[in-house]
Amino acid sequence: MKTVETTNEVKQLGRPVNANSARQIRLAELAVKRANGELKRGRPVNENSERQARLAKQEINKILGVGQGRPVNPNSARQLRLAELKAKAELNGGVVKRGRPAQVKGDEIAG
Repeated sequence: MKTVETTNEVKQLGRPVNANSARQIRLAELAVKRANGELKRGRPVNENSERQARLAKQEINKILGVGQGRPVNPNSARQLRLAELKAKAELNGGVVKRGRPAQVKGDEIAG
């Protein structure tokens, strides 16, 4: 019997890369910057812009606990209802029944 030897040679596909081309040089520089952590991506931030001032003010307000948006009206129908539900919950040990009341079964009227 004959034994067949197989070799696992992988041919390089595509055309050869020119290491001295402008693109390959730029890609090599980017790889070095990426490895060093010096690669800057995206548009640089302008620290004197109106948006950066607004973001800084929002950060300060968040630290101070100042909320965003319209203030709550404590006399509105919703806030009164929520306060009433909260009071009921405190009386009943934190449990409030919501929704329709349970239907009483068994009291049928014969017609």
